[in-house]
Amino acid sequence: MIDGALALVLLVVVLAFALASPRGLPEAVVAVPAAGLALLLGLVSPGAAGEEVVELGPTVAFLAAILLLGHLAGVEGVFAWLGARMAAAGRGSAPRLLGLTFAAASVTTAVLSLDATVVLLTPVVLATSRLLAVRARPHVYACTHLANSASLVLPVSNLTNLLAFAASGLTFLSFATLMAAPWLVVIAVEYAALRWWFRADLAATAPAAAPAPDLAAPDLAAPDLAAPDLAAPDLAAPRFALAVLAATLAGFGLSSLSGIEPVWVAAAGALVLGARVLLARRARPPALLRAADPLFCLFVLALGVVVEAVTANGLGAALAAVVPSSSSGSSLPGLLGLAALAAVLANVVNNIPATLVLLSVLGDAPAPGLVLAVLIGVNIGPNLTYVGSLATLLWRRVLAGTEAAPAVREFTGLGLLTVPMGLVAAVVALWAGLQLV
Repeated sequence: MIDGALALVLLVVVLAFALASPRGLPEAVVAVPAAGLALLLGLVSPGAAGEEVVELGPTVAFLAAILLLGHLAGVEGVFAWLGARMAAAGRGSAPRLLGLTFAAASVTTAVLSLDATVVLLTPVVLATSRLLAVRARPHVYACTHLANSASLVLPVSNLTNLLAFAASGLTFLSFATLMAAPWLVVIAVEYAALRWWFRADLAATAPAAAPAPDLAAPDLAAPDLAAPDLAAPDLAAPRFALAVLAATLAGFGLSSLSGIEPVWVAAAGALVLGARVLLARRARPPALLRAADPLFCLFVLALGVVVEAVTANGLGAALAAVVPSSSSGSSLPGLLGLAALAAVLANVVNNIPATLVLLSVLGDAPAPGLVLAVLIGVNIGPNLTYVGSLATLLWRRVLAGTEAAPAVREFTGLGLLTVPMGLVAAVVALWAGLQLV
């Protein structure tokens, strides 16, 4: 009992620090000592901690590579070009811009991960809204909602996906095939809900705005990126970068057929773009190292050790009592219950710890359907509260001080509308897909 309470206190302290981010300090500042303290107090054995780090190692390496790839795409002008195309196609229409934002955010999240949508696409969408003189709130909210819920489709789209992919036993293509329908239906639910929720904003024009504040939150801006000139009609497409991204995405699919780990494909794409950027002197090596976010990767490893301590000292047994077995859990009610549990847990302890705990409870060889139901819960669920995912908190910091700065009441109200409908729709689509395989 005492060990369980101590482990839970360590987890709460780590998460509270990560959520508050005092003075912009990295999450690892507290997570690493907490992991060390868990070892020192005997809350987790050195063997178990080592196994957790080894198991998470390839996933964390992939995370670093995909973060770097997204940053390099921004340096190459992919997001500035995308914003210019959205501005041209929007033609002053707020509903049309919302549709374009949904398309851009869904694809960006799927291919370059939710962090690229939050940090790189959201400021571009805000700038595009200002350029077209439409209210920004519907469009920036679309970015954060799709950063979470539209991250279902590929293993590369979210750190939670990488964790689930490693546990599922699925190939890259089979994962994407099973999650394609849930991805599409939840995007449709989100679009219908945001169109209704922001109907007044979409029918109005933006008020005359004061000079735009700096869009970049402290320590979030890429130092090598210039502010995009979205009004430039002749902004050339970054063909080389787009070709590398397309080749990398194709490589992810082919890697599962040839037995190559996806991390090597992501690293190859980042290497090609990185070499081009460095040779053109558009970035410096220290900036690229920061883009890979080694301290956040260290935080994930340390968090895994702390979560292992919590799981081993009571939480795992408590969840095992309510988590369905592989035989009964693949029914539609079982999948719905597991997804709902995952969503609730994500909003209590954040989606990364929730994923780690639930995958541990499911055992060494869980049914793929159970793993994917957990993933639906931990990806869609964070749209309910700020604490559900680190990406949501990052989005909030990006918009701080702007006219589109979010309010807790509106964020939660919109989440109460979208999360239940999105969970049910996505799980039903998953269940239907499982009947066909």
